[in-house]
Amino acid sequence: MVDHSALNTQASAVRPVASRLGEGPKGAKPKPMLSRRNIMLYGILFVAAAYYLLPLYVMVVTSLKGMPEIRMGNIFSPPMEITFEPWVKAWSQACTGLNCDGLSRGFWNSVRIMVPSTVVSIAIASVSGYALANWRFKGAELFFSILVIGAFIPYQVMIYPIVIVLREIGIYGSLTGLIIVHTIFGMPILTLLFRNYFASLPEELFKAARIDGAGFWQIYFRIMLPMSLPIFVVAMILQVTGIWNDFLFGVVFTRPEYYPMTVQLNNIVNSVQGVKEYNVNMAATILTGAVPLFIYFVSGRLFVRGIAAGAVKG
Repeated sequence: MVDHSALNTQASAVRPVASRLGEGPKGAKPKPMLSRRNIMLYGILFVAAAYYLLPLYVMVVTSLKGMPEIRMGNIFSPPMEITFEPWVKAWSQACTGLNCDGLSRGFWNSVRIMVPSTVVSIAIASVSGYALANWRFKGAELFFSILVIGAFIPYQVMIYPIVIVLREIGIYGSLTGLIIVHTIFGMPILTLLFRNYFASLPEELFKAARIDGAGFWQIYFRIMLPMSLPIFVVAMILQVTGIWNDFLFGVVFTRPEYYPMTVQLNNIVNSVQGVKEYNVNMAATILTGAVPLFIYFVSGRLFVRGIAAGAVKG
């Protein structure tokens, strides 16, 4: 026997659902692709990209032209005949003062300066940041305050005292003295980054390792280091970019035979002897900036992750 009351109850329960389904989807309508907001957003991004890419385009096309074509005056036109002779001359033949070996000597000087400065400063800063974040020792707050002050003191005001110190210990004008200067000036900001990154890691990992009997160095090498690749990439990019692009320290603390690549570039571009070879100058400029650009493009994603995790916190 059919239970009509049960059927009526089910039908009354279905009717509101059916009526809602018939009304169609609710919620915000999808925004059109060419909305005013998107046009403004992408327009600003396009202008910003053109602002930075246009000079790079001019440098590249100028470096691939010969001087007769450059004298025609159209700097935006692509080269009618591509030549790599300006690149060869910029690397191995351009004169920088009394030497005519191009940027090659300055490149290897920059490598000899950058590698030990980056490795030593990152190694010391990572250990210091780890100690400040996880091992509370007497005077830690005072030490941290000194680091904060040191990170933001203009290094120009310290150049003369450093010259005196390096002269007194007998390493002024050498690569060793310049390596020490870059290492010291890189440590405050790197220590802050490492300290904030290690402080953002789960504290339970550190406490569990302490309970298991792990010491200072065991926790650092077995737990902290494997989890710290992004912040190490950030530190590497900051140091490589800062050291490679440095001009002031290179010209103040070294002799001409030890000049880094940026000083060599300045001597080539600002030479007052002979004909101005703009194609050679542009090629030399691109060669000088190639190393930090390459490192950033290779590790850019890790850089963004690390700089967000190691942002300055209270």
